[in-house]
Amino acid sequence: GDWDFWADWKDRRLWVTVYPIVMITFPAAVQAVLWERLRLPWVATVCVLGILFGEWVNRYFNFWMGTYFPINFVFPTAAVHMAIFLDVVLMLSGSFLLTAVIGGLGWGLLMYPGNWPIIAPLHVPVEYHGMLMSIADIQGYLYVRTGTPEYIRMVEKGTL
Repeated sequence: GDWDFWADWKDRRLWVTVYPIVMITFPAAVQAVLWERLRLPWVATVCVLGILFGEWVNRYFNFWMGTYFPINFVFPTAAVHMAIFLDVVLMLSGSFLLTAVIGGLGWGLLMYPGNWPIIAPLHVPVEYHGMLMSIADIQGYLYVRTGTPEYIRMVEKGTL
């Protein structure tokens, strides 16, 4: 979804909850099939590396070369550390049930802290025309996206 495209939306609540659920489906399915047939313990990592390669190609050609969005505004979410954890749980346990419960839980819990070093510089508060904003919010104002209603966003004043 859009939570993975734009750096100013990656600090919202939905990126942390929706993205790991959507992202785990393909690596887990391929991992289950190839573990059952070939006992390969690194399938989720290879799937995520392939997905990330495709996303980097998409971000470079469509966002950077096509529309001149800076790469630090449209970078994909890092998921390799989550896939390694999923593979390690399956390799050590050999159980689909434990991999689903413990590996899936670890996948979701490792997503935000694993991406925090990348996102933290975008959370720096700055004053912009008399308003307190983050750098990601300023990028969202300077690099305007399409004007359809689902892309028009308001800067949050707070979450409460």
